[in-house]
Amino acid sequence: MVISVLRHLEVRILLLTMCLITLVGTLAAAFFSVASMVLVIIISVLLIGSCFLFTNWRYREIAKLSGYLRQISGGDYSLDVRDNNEGELSILKNNIYKVTIMLSEQGALLQQDKSQLTNAISDISHQLKTPITSMMIMADLLGDAHLPAAKRNEFTRTIRIQLERIEWLVSSLLKLSKIDAGTVQFKKEQITVKKLIQKALEPVLIPMDIKEQTIAIEGVDSVSFVGDLNWTAEAVINILKNCVEHTFVGGEITISFSENALFTEIVIADNGKGIAKEDLPYIFKRFYKGKNASEESIGIGLAMAHSIITSQNGDIEVKSKKEDGTQFRIKFYKQVI
Repeated sequence: MVISVLRHLEVRILLLTMCLITLVGTLAAAFFSVASMVLVIIISVLLIGSCFLFTNWRYREIAKLSGYLRQISGGDYSLDVRDNNEGELSILKNNIYKVTIMLSEQGALLQQDKSQLTNAISDISHQLKTPITSMMIMADLLGDAHLPAAKRNEFTRTIRIQLERIEWLVSSLLKLSKIDAGTVQFKKEQITVKKLIQKALEPVLIPMDIKEQTIAIEGVDSVSFVGDLNWTAEAVINILKNCVEHTFVGGEITISFSENALFTEIVIADNGKGIAKEDLPYIFKRFYKGKNASEESIGIGLAMAHSIITSQNGDIEVKSKKEDGTQFRIKFYKQVI
């Protein structure tokens, strides 16, 4: 251990300096008496020995920290070097431990992101594989010159529907990716909820008419919030599509909105078949399909709605009972100046 410590240049310089000081002190003490010279030598030896032992201890502690850091660089975050004593070395140990915890948490998040990415790719592949396989089969059948005209029209219409489904999926994924990456610049304009509802209802009026569903809207025309009209309309459209899909023929969808000093609230409700209790915690998760979801459902619309709303200082929650309808409650909080 002594030889190991002496390998360090700074230790050798320190010992050489102390030996020179001892020599000078001994020579000076010799002018007074032999006893003074002996006393200086004894005190110097004790000081040099104490200094050497302390330095040796410090280097052993530093060597431990070096080994600890090597383990961290190797991905092992299990060691705990926290020290409750006072001193700079203890502070250094505690700071290293804090960095270790931070690295451990970041490593866990990266692993989680990697797992989510793998699952997302798997889900996307599954969502694309089914319609593509179906279209390939129908395309082969369309090549048959003896195929009846009715079947040809049916296959052509089905292929068009599948292509529209793929286009919507890709478009939605691109929008979600932009939101996740923080590249979407949401506008901050004063929007009346009435205008938002009118814009969001346009794409769902035909499906509602086919299912003979009615819409009831209640709210004061002046109710407004600060946000991006087009992106928020995208979110509301997806919520309305979900309501239309899960509401029976002849059912009713209601939209009400109000405003107070803290937030603007929009409530969208239907009297459809509702969402199973076990599905409620996951309905805003991407590619999640509940028990009542249709075969055509992809499970991305509500996830996109959630991302858009929460990215605009908003919040969305859902309440539902099986066979008793579903209620979506959206809140856009007002910014305090």
